[in-house]
Amino acid sequence: MENTNQAKKKAFLTGITGQDGSYLTDFLLAKNYEVHGLVRHSSVFNRQRLEHIYQATRRSAQSFLEYGTDIEQKSNLILHYGDLSDGSSLARLIAKIQPDEIYNLGAQSHVQISFDIPEYTGEITGLGTVRLLEAIRETKIKTKFYQASSSEMFGNAEETPQKETTAFRPRSPYGCAKVYAYHTAVNYREAYGLFICNGILFNHESPRRGENFVTRKIAKGVAEIVAGKRDHIYLGNLEAKRDWGYAPEYVEAMWLMMQQEQGDDYVIATGETHSVGEFTEEIFSLAGIDNWEKYIKKNPIYYRPTEINALIGDATKAKNKLGWEPKIRFKELARIMLDAELKKLGIIVIRN
Repeated sequence: MENTNQAKKKAFLTGITGQDGSYLTDFLLAKNYEVHGLVRHSSVFNRQRLEHIYQATRRSAQSFLEYGTDIEQKSNLILHYGDLSDGSSLARLIAKIQPDEIYNLGAQSHVQISFDIPEYTGEITGLGTVRLLEAIRETKIKTKFYQASSSEMFGNAEETPQKETTAFRPRSPYGCAKVYAYHTAVNYREAYGLFICNGILFNHESPRRGENFVTRKIAKGVAEIVAGKRDHIYLGNLEAKRDWGYAPEYVEAMWLMMQQEQGDDYVIATGETHSVGEFTEEIFSLAGIDNWEKYIKKNPIYYRPTEINALIGDATKAKNKLGWEPKIRFKELARIMLDAELKKLGIIVIRN
């Protein structure tokens, strides 16, 4: 018989309002977790990806003060003000919440933008991890820590496909910051005996992806071409190849890592690589549009100072140790993303 008196597990997420944070929140709530999320104070509310969970009436700025750092609560979801640049606020929150699991998904995560704001990217993406780990160490709470590492750390790796033992050769400030955070996480695991996992996730997409990321930009652009709202899509390097998976499946892999007896590092990937041009062609094909090239215009602002030619991951370790395998593949992912954009525009999709 199930023990109904057993306390809920608590999880603390940075980056909860992002793509991965929102899907992980869905996943954890379905498993009856109490989920706490870190949000930065802003004059504009950024809760769109959590809106299906959180439907509370907007309170005035004055009434927020009554709740201290807890700014919003709905059922088992509680959001807190804080910032990865502020170590003291992180330590206070972690001491207050006493989470069983911490998922560090927060970052300045756009590779192109990291060239424009490299210092900020290092401050949040790199040093933010240090602040969280120091908060755990200083508060001495018993918790498990997940660090969101990235395939961008591999850069132009000399080994293909890339796996956990592949040497890092980052090609952007974002990739460099993630390498720093990765090695810091490993060091804290070995130096202090903390349960820490690095999830080295290759590109993972969904309808919740930010509009300035290339897959979402393409899917949204094609839907608007179908609706007669635009004539062209501006893109950069169509030859860049990536290993693209489906974000909801990847957050399950995060959770599986945290259920193991010991912390470890895992590559999460599909093992397939496709170019930006292939993704573009597939989306246009699904929309029933031929001669897709005529709708694409190149814009040099979307080219990076240093580019990664191709990334493809080997998730054998995750399959063997976690029992995790991707189910959604390239063509299905493209269909999911296009159909979501068409639906927003009121266009009904009928396919055989």
